[in-house]
Amino acid sequence: MSRDSAGEIYTSLAAVYDRLNAEVDYAAIADHIERQFGFMTEKPVSLLDLACGTGSLTIELARRGYDLIGVDLSEDMLAEARHRFDSAAKRDFCHDILLIRQNIADLELYGTVDAAVCCLDSLNYLTRDGELRRAFRHIHNYLNPDGLFIFDMNTPYKFEHIYGDNSYILEDDGILCAWQNSYNQKSRICDFYLSIFRECPDGLWERSDEKQRERCYSLATLKRMLAETGFELLAVCDGWSENEPTDKSERWCVTARRAET
Repeated sequence: MSRDSAGEIYTSLAAVYDRLNAEVDYAAIADHIERQFGFMTEKPVSLLDLACGTGSLTIELARRGYDLIGVDLSEDMLAEARHRFDSAAKRDFCHDILLIRQNIADLELYGTVDAAVCCLDSLNYLTRDGELRRAFRHIHNYLNPDGLFIFDMNTPYKFEHIYGDNSYILEDDGILCAWQNSYNQKSRICDFYLSIFRECPDGLWERSDEKQRERCYSLATLKRMLAETGFELLAVCDGWSENEPTDKSERWCVTARRAET
């Protein structure tokens, strides 16, 4: 799961997000990102982490010596991120991480960066017509010449065969998330209905509900939008590997370069 696009999402989930997604290997994601930096003539210094959520990837990249800006629309997720940054900075890095609350479709920064990343299918949360193209255009505007844009998206195969109308249970000690999907083949929209149960100190359980939504985009659409917004497509990988995607890939990892116009 991921984050952005609507301010009301990732409210109930913010405090338990990392525990329910403990299997995500942020070091592997950062390794993939750094491999993509091989497309650049010089190693980047400043990075933009779009839809940074609770900051797990942001912190991993900061530990590797990059200057980070994190952007997310959820106040609750950013609050979790700030708490984690303040703790991690005392141990792992000396520089601060700037956090900005914005919708990535309406990005506005004070300056440019060397590279931008957007991971864990966050761009699929841009469901309204024109939102994804607008996000691409803004990201292009805030990249330095030769700057890279590295992102991943859930594939049509995942929407049709993994999400579909299926239901799942995520759990950890004292937490349970019941997750029901509803995928519309015509609109290519998938709604996620989440019920989160948390055990209270008195032994009772507290329930909160949240609805999220993702949109399925074809690879042809992504390629067209990138070209229209001034990007040169460099690579499409099967997940965070270096392998070519297949018709059963669940996640595309895309690397594009800011083209001079």
